[in-house]
Amino acid sequence: MRIAIASDHAALALKTELRDWLIDAGHEVADLGPDTEDSVDYPDFGYRLAGVVADGTAERGIALCGSGIGISMSVNRNPDVRCALVSEPLSAALAREHNDANCIAMGARLTGSDMAKACVAAFLQTEFAGGRHQRRVDKLSTPPVTLKSQTEDA
Repeated sequence: MRIAIASDHAALALKTELRDWLIDAGHEVADLGPDTEDSVDYPDFGYRLAGVVADGTAERGIALCGSGIGISMSVNRNPDVRCALVSEPLSAALAREHNDANCIAMGARLTGSDMAKACVAAFLQTEFAGGRHQRRVDKLSTPPVTLKSQTEDA
């Protein structure tokens, strides 16, 4: 599988460990940075990750920062990407099965290495269930219908 991975400086060590683990497992991994612990802005790396997942260069993405929150928000700015913040394997599996997540985010300050690997494994091994979940996933990329307010009718 083609997987892109990106982080900020706070998650550099976890990103490097996950990248090497994925490569050892036979995946093609694009490391989108950063390469040093110098302070960087997580949105820059989140947007980069979202772009390569949205354009199909990578099939799945893994986003990491200190908490996972900020980078997940930046990844989700792209309407073609569904990034779930996960902290254990069940949420990673359900993100795929029910929400067709194509990215996951985790916090390096909150999630240990073994748990992060378990989350990634669940994320990569789980298929989207489709069915009733498909119409809900479709709505994530479609602007909502705006209802006229009662004051507009007056």
